[in-house]
Amino acid sequence: MPSPCTPLFPLRRQPTTLRVQAHFAMVPSSPPASVPADPQPQRERLLALLRQPPRGACQPHSDEIRRLITALEQSQPADLAQPPALAQLEGVWELRWSSSSQPYLAVRPWLENLQLLAPSQGRAMNLLRLAGPINSLAAIAVEARITITGAQDSATPQQRVAVRFQRGGWLGPSVGSSRLQLLRRVPQPFPAWLDITVLDADLRVCRGNAGTLFALLRRRDLRLEDLLLPLEPTAPPAG
Repeated sequence: MPSPCTPLFPLRRQPTTLRVQAHFAMVPSSPPASVPADPQPQRERLLALLRQPPRGACQPHSDEIRRLITALEQSQPADLAQPPALAQLEGVWELRWSSSSQPYLAVRPWLENLQLLAPSQGRAMNLLRLAGPINSLAAIAVEARITITGAQDSATPQQRVAVRFQRGGWLGPSVGSSRLQLLRRVPQPFPAWLDITVLDADLRVCRGNAGTLFALLRRRDLRLEDLLLPLEPTAPPAG
């Protein structure tokens, strides 16, 4: 969000401010590609590459992944104005490939880079945590409010999700019914958005703010309600 996510808007600490690097912006499209008559072989090949164990194993195939994504963006572009699209968007997604060279956006075997999207609630969260049974001990999270925005014209697919960062920081282990956490407000002096270019029941492709391309797989074993943080209490009206 955005920073798909933030999979996928990771945090970078600076001396006085919390800086968020997000994959939430539109970048120039790839050069036009020929539209395949049947996009299913390209989709199946892309899924096979992204599912290779361990995480990050598909990185040597980045050139092929780019070509497959460009073909799918041409042949089956996402359109969030279509009724099934928002239901497909909702859920927990894991980053499996990124065009970024930044280490905090790299896909590693020992990390889960998750993006939680709940457009029905106007909420999103990026969650970076260790993989395996110790994943509940510590994580980095960034929360955001999201809004689906309209297309520029009726002939253009609706793909943009506007993002407003809320808070981010460290999540620790659960203690009783609560979880240790150290979160603070995230300043956002710039507009942020996420363009969903390919979307189906298992695959999501999005383009981010630094010119980064992301490919994510749905995590059917994870639930939004188990991972989203409780809503912040609303302050009572003055007077």
